[in-house]
Amino acid sequence: MQFKSLLTVLTDKAFANDVLDQGVALAEANESHLDVMCMGVDRSQTGYYYAGANAMVLQETITRAQEEAREIEDAVKAHLGASGISWGSDSGVAQIADLGRHVAERARFSDLVILPQPYGEGRGAELEPIVESAMFEGRAPVLVMPDDAKTLTRPKQIVLGWNESAEALVAARAAMPFLQAADTVRVVVIDPPTHGPNRSDPGGQLSQYLARHGVRAEIDVLSKTLPRVSDVLMRHAADTESEMVVMGAYGHSRFREAILGGATRNMLEQAKLPVFMAH
Repeated sequence: MQFKSLLTVLTDKAFANDVLDQGVALAEANESHLDVMCMGVDRSQTGYYYAGANAMVLQETITRAQEEAREIEDAVKAHLGASGISWGSDSGVAQIADLGRHVAERARFSDLVILPQPYGEGRGAELEPIVESAMFEGRAPVLVMPDDAKTLTRPKQIVLGWNESAEALVAARAAMPFLQAADTVRVVVIDPPTHGPNRSDPGGQLSQYLARHGVRAEIDVLSKTLPRVSDVLMRHAADTESEMVVMGAYGHSRFREAILGGATRNMLEQAKLPVFMAH
């Protein structure tokens, strides 16, 4: 399957360029259609206004969100107008608590959702639930683009994080167009279990599966020499000059990762390369 239907969701025009450049590149390479949701976000919480606040406060936040949506859509039209690809844009306003519903509705019919990195300086609180809604409710894979990341169409070297989980397998299948086009896919297994049916051949079954799809895969078994799995994965990606990381997302609950941290959240915080995720 190719990525024929692409989606991106923008809530801040400051983070639009890298995401739109990636969308244009993939649309050109795959003759795809790119849809852009330009969303103004009402970040107020109606039940928590200070004493004496009235409907004017709500109207002001909605008006501000509408203005933001128009500004984002104007920037999108200027960016994509001369691209030559098939594209469309919609604008709208949603409260932050209801934003995920709108994202999931569109992500369900998309092959890939391209989004900016959700954590970092100047990023709104809505970016994290957008990523999660696309994957959980929308059931779509997500390509997260850090600031100034290299635009990709056919990355030559890919790191695929493998821990035998269902999430990792879903990510590998969803990323197949990228994996098939790569020169090398490095299946990275960190601290494989010492017991179990695959202890003598960690990653072997996945590599065999990938090979039958024409993927040139190699297995790298690594020790957890750094405090976090994501640190080991990112260091190995840098050491091997890889251009993309593919991994399963949220093997633990989202609540647990939000409170205690986890490989998904840590990767999204520190990634310097595009990260392909699926759940």
